Amino acid sequence: MRVLYLLNVSNSSQLSADSGYTFADLLAPALTDAGAEVTVASPVPVGDPRVHFAPTTSPVTKYRARFDPGVDALVTLMRERQPEVVVANQIEAAPAIRAALLEAGVDALIAGYCHYLPFSFTDTGVLELDPAMDDRGLGRSVLLAFAAGLAACDRVLVHSSTAASWTTAAAARTGVDLGNKLHIVPAPRDVRLVRSPDDILPPQGRATGIYNHRLYKHYGTARFTQLARRLVANAPVRLTVMDLFGARSSERIRLDPSPERHLEELATTDGVTIASDRGDRIRYGNLLADAHFGIAPFRPGCPWSMSVIDCQAMGLPVIGPRTGWLAEHIDNELLFDTDEQAVRITERLATDAEFYLLHAKRAFASTADLTPAAVAARYLEAVR
Repeated sequence: MRVLYLLNVSNSSQLSADSGYTFADLLAPALTDAGAEVTVASPVPVGDPRVHFAPTTSPVTKYRARFDPGVDALVTLMRERQPEVVVANQIEAAPAIRAALLEAGVDALIAGYCHYLPFSFTDTGVLELDPAMDDRGLGRSVLLAFAAGLAACDRVLVHSSTAASWTTAAAARTGVDLGNKLHIVPAPRDVRLVRSPDDILPPQGRATGIYNHRLYKHYGTARFTQLARRLVANAPVRLTVMDLFGARSSERIRLDPSPERHLEELATTDGVTIASDRGDRIRYGNLLADAHFGIAPFRPGCPWSMSVIDCQAMGLPVIGPRTGWLAEHIDNELLFDTDEQAVRITERLATDAEFYLLHAKRAFASTADLTPAAVAARYLEAVR
């Protein structure tokens, strides 16, 4: 099977902060091991030399990635690579991919991977647009482009049951019938970030928590900052906050300056340490190993989080708000609705060794089926 994997890399200067790239870097070699001939069309190649590379230009903004897929370049790519399966990591590009296949005279299946959803649903079923995709009111257009992409796909792959439910509901509201196209294929865990819980020691009355998510406003960073202050003041806890971006371009700052503002605020909070992996996954693993637990993002539209999986694969219990995929995936004893509940959970993790080790084992076990080989098998089954 010849697979052409179209990858939009949004952070080519900070690949460790680009979960889509990390996903491809793990999955493409596993697909190759399973017998597929894989070409990744991307601004940067994945690490395995067995995976073919077709260089593409990184879009200047997140909106260009959705509204300007470059049909001319796609037609050329289809003619050169003659794929049997095209993976659209940017769902909104699927209609252009379909048009390019027609023009190139190539008959290929289009598999759209919903790596990111530009919407979410409240507990009462209200559809909410993701504010990260709603600058100057563009959110509705992004939603409709996403729906058009779903309609153009032969297969639609999502990370989780929550994502499947939301995607199905959004498709129905925009007149798209997914039929039997939808498949749940979770993301693989990073083989460099796996540690047996048997090697973990419980904290001795004081615990270090790690927050390893992007500091955008729409990730609920203000809400996390509020909790961070409460935890370091009222629980035997110190926090490490990851600076995943470093110095961003002026264009990205102009579109959304919230990460810089939140980072400055967190850096001046007693009990909070800012850390960077400097783009090194081994250093990142060491930072996780020095922590005792992780904290999930407060993003309402969270259909999946690679950073949460990173922590759990390292045997770190993750606490999180009772919302979205987090409520589906994280152990119920580690979910909270209020800051008071979060403080009590972290106090227990810090002081109750039996409770801590139990949840370290549960965290690790929750990633057992996420090896790259297992995920690749599910991926290939979905696109056959």
